[in-house]
Amino acid sequence: MSAVTPDRNTTGRQDRNLKALITGITGQDGSYLAEHLLSLGYEVHGLVRRVALEDPERRFTRISHLLDRIQLHAASLESYPSIFSVISRNDFDECYHLAAQSFVAESFADGFSTMNININGTHYMLAALRELRPSCRFYFAGSSEMFGKVREVPQNEDTPFHPRSPYGISKVAGFELTRNYREAYGMFAASGILFNHEGPRRGFEFVTRKITATVGLIKAGNATELALGNLDAQRDWGHSKDYVRAMHLMLQQKVPDDFVVASGESHSVREFCELAFAEAGLDYRNYVRQDERFYRPAEVESLVGNATKARTVLGWQPTYTFPELVREMVQNDLQTIAVKDKGLSEAVAESR
Repeated sequence: MSAVTPDRNTTGRQDRNLKALITGITGQDGSYLAEHLLSLGYEVHGLVRRVALEDPERRFTRISHLLDRIQLHAASLESYPSIFSVISRNDFDECYHLAAQSFVAESFADGFSTMNININGTHYMLAALRELRPSCRFYFAGSSEMFGKVREVPQNEDTPFHPRSPYGISKVAGFELTRNYREAYGMFAASGILFNHEGPRRGFEFVTRKITATVGLIKAGNATELALGNLDAQRDWGHSKDYVRAMHLMLQQKVPDDFVVASGESHSVREFCELAFAEAGLDYRNYVRQDERFYRPAEVESLVGNATKARTVLGWQPTYTFPELVREMVQNDLQTIAVKDKGLSEAVAESR
């Protein structure tokens, strides 16, 4: 348990609008979290690469409707001076560190960049906050991939880590850094061990969005098949909208701690395909084929979380069921394909 004294971190929080910084604000989770914090009256800031500011039409698609309500700052997770500069000029109350190289397959292809961005980026954020804003509450986005070759099913906060990818390894390092800053320096630093969470804003490189987008393309006559890896891999899938609420709740506690956030249900990639294709009136068996190119070098077969602690301590629970999640994603892509089928086709093709 943390050595933080609650009084130091809660003084003045309730008598003014809170100011939050989100790294990775242009991503799926960042965009949903920004919406959630704005609905609660927060002043929301985001950390983005300078190249994103120069190409807003392509880089800010998930937050385009929020640009007049948030403040963006140019910085890079690979540059401590740039992070230090932003934090030195803003008195943030909360920092949600979501930015990372988060695509597992890419972490195998380029493990060096994954380690550099995910580990050093987290360390830079923590170090700058400790130096400049020690009372700022910090959230680290952990991942169920940290469990990897699981020792028990379901997994909870006490389950040992055995990551099976460079991405999972980098997240374990970030988790330990966060815990160390909490224990060594008394910072309010919490980690969410989030199981797979999806939504219509998911990137096309992730298997869930690849499935639902291809369903849209096939339904429109612009594709004929979907190549996937291990159809029997089991995952615990929830909706990103639900999971960002848990992030916020973690930073509202009297003392910082770590929490598993999960639906508690396990479903296979095959089940996801079956529901997604059925939503469009199709039989997945006529279109899906397995391709060894999409298998991981070290496969993670089954992940399912036990979120009892989050439900009990945070009062959190998911609102979306698995079928509702799949349905929303498919319906979004069926509608999207009708508007910009060529752009969607190219995006899905590039993800393969």
